[in-house]
Amino acid sequence: MPRGPRLDAPGVLHHVMARGLDRQLIFRDDHDRDDFVARLAGLAETGAIGIYAWALLPNHFHLLVRTGKRPLARVMRSLLTGYAGVFNRRHRRSGHLFQNRYKSIVVEEESYLLELVRYLHLNPLRAAAVTSLHDLDRYPYSGHAALVGTREFRWQATQEVLGRFGAKVADAKRKYRAFVAEGRMQGRRPELMGGGLIRSAGGWAAVRELRHGRESYASDERILGGTDFVLSVLKELEKHEVHRRSRRGRDLDTVSLIEQIAKAEGMTPDRIRGAGHPRDVSRVREGIAYLWVECLGGSGRALARELGLRPESVNRAARRGQAQSEYWRKILGI
Repeated sequence: MPRGPRLDAPGVLHHVMARGLDRQLIFRDDHDRDDFVARLAGLAETGAIGIYAWALLPNHFHLLVRTGKRPLARVMRSLLTGYAGVFNRRHRRSGHLFQNRYKSIVVEEESYLLELVRYLHLNPLRAAAVTSLHDLDRYPYSGHAALVGTREFRWQATQEVLGRFGAKVADAKRKYRAFVAEGRMQGRRPELMGGGLIRSAGGWAAVRELRHGRESYASDERILGGTDFVLSVLKELEKHEVHRRSRRGRDLDTVSLIEQIAKAEGMTPDRIRGAGHPRDVSRVREGIAYLWVECLGGSGRALARELGLRPESVNRAARRGQAQSEYWRKILGI
């Protein structure tokens, strides 16, 4: 069966899951877990994603997130690649850590947000990582503790969840905890885990192909929600693709992008590609990386080859270049 394209757009709610290769451990100790949590915090603090629920288990994790400034694929690539690299070095191993690609499901918010918050946060109890709801209240590797107030994760979107239980924080926490306790007897809920393992990097344009060759996309396996919601998601995806293409105006490759920015900044392309890190050159590289990766959706690896940098250096440069985003966008007129 062909792999379906990921579904994403700014502000979309996703249930994200990833498992260790051959179900091996992806968290061997608290050092690993703390590193992963710190990476989550960094992404949330920069506005890349909003995090509503999360749970770390020995061989997999769950996240309930809303996309922000970056596409989900870029956020997850940064999270998983960075974590896996440190994990491998620390534990003296090599090769893939995660099983295939992560799974992501677009979620109908009003119908499923609270159900998924409860389901995700009960995972440590179901997996026997903790033995009681009392222990779950203090478990440091899920978002439940922040919602009941026993731990503080400033980067977690707790108010967005608690606000659905009441205006007064103390009352909302009490009602939330009772809501979670009621879900203990529900067990595993496959209806909340639906969705195929999405591996395609086909991008936005491939979504339009869903309108051909299917009897119905109202039951699309990448979306958790009713028929109207599924149709609205696919419609918004198509609109976003049209907007993205019109914003670009024309196709750019890495060479022409570097040439345009070099001309605008009064530099030669060779100086931008050259060795060394003069501040003015680094600043221009950051702008190029921002435009290529964040605005034009290009591959960091492709730009890294052209600039003679490592892919991770391009991604860091793109984040720094965002500080002058209006300036760089103005140069290309996007």
